[in-house]
Amino acid sequence: MSEKQPVKAGWPTHSALYPQRRRRIYTMVILAVVLAAMIVLATTVGSARIPFVTTFKILLSKLPFIALNPDWTSNLETIILDIRLPRIILAGVSGAALSIAGATYQGLFRNPLADPYLIGVAQGAALGAVIGFMVPLSWGSMGFLVTPLLAFAGALVSTFIVYLLARVGKTLPASTLILAGVALGAFLRSIVSYLIISSGEQMHGIMFWMMGSFSLSQWAEVKIALPMVVVGIIVILLCARPLNIMQLGEEQAQQLGVNVERYKLILLIAATLITAAAVSFVGIIGFVGIIIPHAVRLVSGADYRSLLPLSVFTGAIFMILADMLARTVLSPTEIPIGVITAICGAPFFLYLLRRKKRVIF
Repeated sequence: MSEKQPVKAGWPTHSALYPQRRRRIYTMVILAVVLAAMIVLATTVGSARIPFVTTFKILLSKLPFIALNPDWTSNLETIILDIRLPRIILAGVSGAALSIAGATYQGLFRNPLADPYLIGVAQGAALGAVIGFMVPLSWGSMGFLVTPLLAFAGALVSTFIVYLLARVGKTLPASTLILAGVALGAFLRSIVSYLIISSGEQMHGIMFWMMGSFSLSQWAEVKIALPMVVVGIIVILLCARPLNIMQLGEEQAQQLGVNVERYKLILLIAATLITAAAVSFVGIIGFVGIIIPHAVRLVSGADYRSLLPLSVFTGAIFMILADMLARTVLSPTEIPIGVITAICGAPFFLYLLRRKKRVIF
């Protein structure tokens, strides 16, 4: 029987990793429960207040293998299932997408200020949306999807242009990618500004879209955005371990057996797709992709196996809460969601910087 090999200094043992893994699972379960409770709570809040118990029963009655005798009116069911619930689900999906995309970009570029809009996604989506507002296109009953689909196409095209500009042979230098994104973003922003000035009566709708809103959310939008975001999140989560290794530097990661260029491309595509899916339906919502990963990092550490999934749950909870505030603070007037996220996010981010005296990364 061979002797056990000595454990090298600094290497985590299985006994040390197990509590970390268990704590990560417990934290995700707790956040999942909080997210479910937040969905039910947000569904009760609105111009017509519905009791929490009634809302819970209506939602519970739609689950398989559960039969409840309805003691509520059809109007309440319509309000909850057809008006509020798709809005809340889309808010959660958007928050999760922007949060994990922000964490991915920060790890990919090893830049704590990176956000989902760094390489021109927002500017391309804005250009597509403005064109959708100004060009009289109609697809019959699906006409409400014209602007979101044009915004999605604009986001993907702008990212593809940045990729072509930044690619050098078979490599994709992060610094060149960022510079190309900033340059193209400034160019597209100038075009969008000119189109807004020339938009006439459409200016109000364009400005409201650019500040973000879930007010017109429908189940059709959820059915389109949700699968793309879920697939993108799964791909990113599967790349958590290589992303951890890439924090050591590209050369050292390659020496450890990580195909850096392949994972950079996979992560870039996945993060861009879920960002474009979120932005195209709800507009440009700032600060979520920066503040949520940093807040989670302060609690869970810089291990992307914890940071990425926790960012998904935390981002969804934050966005649902922000949307609830947006539609209730000045009811019946609705505040753009981008205003709420900036008001909540900027002071908190400054507090984190002041508290730690340095950027945690």
